[in-house]
Amino acid sequence: MQLFNSLTRKKETFTPRVDGQVTMYVCGITTYDLSHIGHGRSAAVFDVLVRYLRHTGLTVTFIRNFTDVDDKIIKRAAEEHSTSEAVAEKNIRFFYEDMDALGMLRPDIEPRCTEHIPEMIRLTERLIEKGHAYPTPSGDVYFRVRSFAPYGKLSGRDVDDLKAGARIAPGEEKEDPLDFALWKAAKPGEPMWDSPWGKGRPGWHLECSAMSEKYVPLPLDIHGGGQDLIFPHHENEIAQSEAAFDTPLSRFWVHNGFVQINQEKMSKSLGNFFTIREVLKQFLPETLRFLLLSVHYRSPLDFSFDALEEAEKAQKRIYSALAQVAAELAREKWTKAPLPEAFGAERKDLESKWNEALADDLNTAAALGHVFGLVRLAGRILDDKTLRKTEGARELLTSITDDIATFGSVLGLFTQEPAAFLSSLRDMRAARKQIDLTRVQTLLETRAAARGAKDFATSDTVRDELAGLGVEVKDTPQGQTWDVA
Repeated sequence: MQLFNSLTRKKETFTPRVDGQVTMYVCGITTYDLSHIGHGRSAAVFDVLVRYLRHTGLTVTFIRNFTDVDDKIIKRAAEEHSTSEAVAEKNIRFFYEDMDALGMLRPDIEPRCTEHIPEMIRLTERLIEKGHAYPTPSGDVYFRVRSFAPYGKLSGRDVDDLKAGARIAPGEEKEDPLDFALWKAAKPGEPMWDSPWGKGRPGWHLECSAMSEKYVPLPLDIHGGGQDLIFPHHENEIAQSEAAFDTPLSRFWVHNGFVQINQEKMSKSLGNFFTIREVLKQFLPETLRFLLLSVHYRSPLDFSFDALEEAEKAQKRIYSALAQVAAELAREKWTKAPLPEAFGAERKDLESKWNEALADDLNTAAALGHVFGLVRLAGRILDDKTLRKTEGARELLTSITDDIATFGSVLGLFTQEPAAFLSSLRDMRAARKQIDLTRVQTLLETRAAARGAKDFATSDTVRDELAGLGVEVKDTPQGQTWDVA
């Protein structure tokens, strides 16, 4: 597999440090608020990476942390007249609900910052002993950035350029404006723990260094997160860990691109911020997941509700094809004849290309394109009244169904029963357009009764009324069906 390594700024062949076993650490959320679309994108990217690595036969130890003590959490607790612990617990619960809805696998290990204070204190002591950190009279502890010569190697930033714009704030006891906090002295009303430097709490960057080293031997195979974490968070993690342990923190650094709204980075300050919960009030979870995987993970994802509607159309096409194939495979009699060999060769080629797409830096967009290739192949068979009845067609359609199930298990898509999914999709679209489903059902029953009585005038009148509501009715051999126009 080829993975883009942010450290070397190029794609490299990925092989685990220990044969057959992958260690992966991904930075999780700071638990002060609901999860947004950016969190969803990062979770989806690394979820598929874990799934794909396991699909190839590798054993993956997947670690993702929770930052459950932080300035933002303390501020939110004060705003809500609550405690940091209560705010964190609430938002961790909401996070699980959102991620479960989106079909994300749970990590193997989910460490919380507050459960690893002793490890952070020991790491800080080690850095002080080695001359890479220093305590201040007030009880803060800072990392000496200039003591770590490779600082800036991940982000490509130059220490001297960074210092040109850096300042020491009044009251700070830093030796250098670039130095960052490993340990923060306690302030009244904040969470605090005993330490050799007095009561306080860890700095943000320290926690991931301590927790990754606790659970797996360094270096990690993969350390991941959003592009916004490259600097300063991941740069500082590298400095802490490598200064302390004299070994690389991670062999590969993998970062997903930003979510944009109208080509601007999604952020609360710009007022273009959407939580996962807001989106799932109007769209199915799998539709959001489909959209999140429809663009290569390193590229910006331009999020919009129009894009979600396009994702719905794409999903409907795939699930409708699966439903048609399932109906055809329910046939009891088949003509004993093979298909032309080109059909089977095309299926195998699409299977190969799907694997190649994910092996080429996890290109989920291209992989989805090959799923549509299978849909088109199935469509050509179903459209041929002679071929579709043959034993060869049955075998190939079965293989296509199996392929999409396998591909879907890696992408976390197309795993639902087709009829049930299409019904849910239709109902969601109807709700978004404020179509009264009770009224629709009543009219459908009236129309069915009219058609049964051969009262076609009433049937047509009801059809027109349904059309006025935004509902399209079709008559099939199995009875009438409806969809949102």
